[in-house]
Amino acid sequence: MNPGRVSLEGRVAIVTGAGVGMGAATARLLAARGARVIVSDINPATAAATAEAIRAQGGTAHAVQTDVADETAVEAMVAETVATFGRLDCAVNNAAITPDVLPIHEADMAVFDRVLAVDLRGVMLCMKYEIRQMLAQGGPGAIVNIGSVSSVRPQPNNAAYVAAKHGVIGLTRTGSLEYAPRGIRVNAVLPGAIDTPMLRGALETTGFTEEEFAPALSLFGRFGRPEEVAEASAWLCSDAASYVTGHSLAVEGGYLSR
Repeated sequence: MNPGRVSLEGRVAIVTGAGVGMGAATARLLAARGARVIVSDINPATAAATAEAIRAQGGTAHAVQTDVADETAVEAMVAETVATFGRLDCAVNNAAITPDVLPIHEADMAVFDRVLAVDLRGVMLCMKYEIRQMLAQGGPGAIVNIGSVSSVRPQPNNAAYVAAKHGVIGLTRTGSLEYAPRGIRVNAVLPGAIDTPMLRGALETTGFTEEEFAPALSLFGRFGRPEEVAEASAWLCSDAASYVTGHSLAVEGGYLSR
């Protein structure tokens, strides 16, 4: 396999939410760059499919079913990583869900709680057990948390998701402060409008086409590709980003420049 622009040869990586979309693209790219990858997803079938696709391309991958909102499950995911591959060097905490699109005064609090459980608590739990393992190994390590442009620019009728993704930046910065002296880097990637099943579902709901919608969300007038987000995560996991921590890297086609 061609290691490409950055190498992760010999590394062991976890990618959560890796069954579809950005997570699947990230797992495939990390494997192509030489990492042995734990493909984690709440859906065991999609996790297995991503892992099989990696193996078909000559990579090394192992699928694990994980609900990142469940502490026991996250602890078990990291333990299975070590049991399977012997260590943990980097992680991309990507798993997330989006809520119903409602204004705050109409919010369904059960939905609000579930979004925060997955999109924020899930990131916290993953960091907790990933960092424990990296510390036990004596470091170093690299963690990438997937936020959103909503981490820095609120969207109306999306309070739960916005709150969770703002929180992801807070966790990322706190983690960078706590663990840089121990050799563990913690960064975030903030995707914009990326062409995933989640985005396509939103288009179907609103009735917009990509041609109508994308120019409002990107200076390039198109949706981003999952592989473009994966490249950012791979770079942050690699030694090429060895002096980068506490940073939020936007991959959003210039959306935040407006």
